[in-house]
Amino acid sequence: MTTLLAAAAENPGVLENISKTFGLNWPFFIAQVVNFALVIFVLKKFAFGPIQVMLEQRRSRIAEGEANLVRIQKQLADSEANTAAAIAKANEDAARLINEAKTSAAALSEQKAQEAIASAQQILAKAEAAAQAERAAIKAELKQEFGRLVAATTAQVTGKVLTSDDQTRLSQEALASVER
Repeated sequence: MTTLLAAAAENPGVLENISKTFGLNWPFFIAQVVNFALVIFVLKKFAFGPIQVMLEQRRSRIAEGEANLVRIQKQLADSEANTAAAIAKANEDAARLINEAKTSAAALSEQKAQEAIASAQQILAKAEAAAQAERAAIKAELKQEFGRLVAATTAQVTGKVLTSDDQTRLSQEALASVER
């Protein structure tokens, strides 16, 4: 273009030759250039301008949405990590509680076993004491019955009526001879 203008400046007939060759009419060309500039201005002002603003707003909303998405993904990852940590801690607590319950149950079982053994020993001691008391009562009763039988037999063999002193003495002598 610069060479064309430089050539036109050196030789003024060049522009006329070009305009005749291409059929250029300068007033129409200038009017078309002005019309074109007006159309560009109107389109930029009323069509492209609002569209560009709207596109910029959408671009900014999309960028904001992507930033929110990244933030939400990070929060989700943090939340999942926190949830996993909470679950792990809950599992540890549950395991600890189960172990404590097992230990407590074992201790309680041992305590109850000891109490049962002590109770059984008490029952055995009471039964043994009761058996000894019953044995002593039976033994006393047998001694009394044995003395009465010895005295009755002696009375029948001798044909005498024995006094209570004689009966007691015979009974004691018979018991003494049996206990040896």
